[in-house]
Amino acid sequence: MSLIVKKVAQLITVFIFLYGIYIIVHGHLTPGGGFAGGAILAGAYILQILAFGRDPLHLKKKETGASISESISILTVLILAVVGLFIGTKVFFNNYLPSGKIGELVSAGTIPLYNILIGIEVAAALLTIFLALIIYKEEIE
Repeated sequence: MSLIVKKVAQLITVFIFLYGIYIIVHGHLTPGGGFAGGAILAGAYILQILAFGRDPLHLKKKETGASISESISILTVLILAVVGLFIGTKVFFNNYLPSGKIGELVSAGTIPLYNILIGIEVAAALLTIFLALIIYKEEIE
């Protein structure tokens, strides 16, 4: 890619990444949340890969970083959900953290934690799918 495409991609990626984090963090207050924000975060990484290619990012045939992030985030969601069985009303996915004031950023107990973890999982899953397609294309050629 040309220098102009690379510089514009660098600038835009920062804003896309920040917007994805905003959507994830404010998911319990506004429409959006973990899935939408994770898809936006994955888009930021994919833009970098498209602009700079594989070589400058040191991508290899065996990508494990995204898969590990995906697995750890889902495992943490399940652990938080199971903790709800042992605290409070013995309900799976129980909202056992204090709620706070309505409309504030820290106002939903465990729901923001779930949004953050699902955002990480979705971003890692979409990135893994994209990298698998790149690797498949290279193996075909």
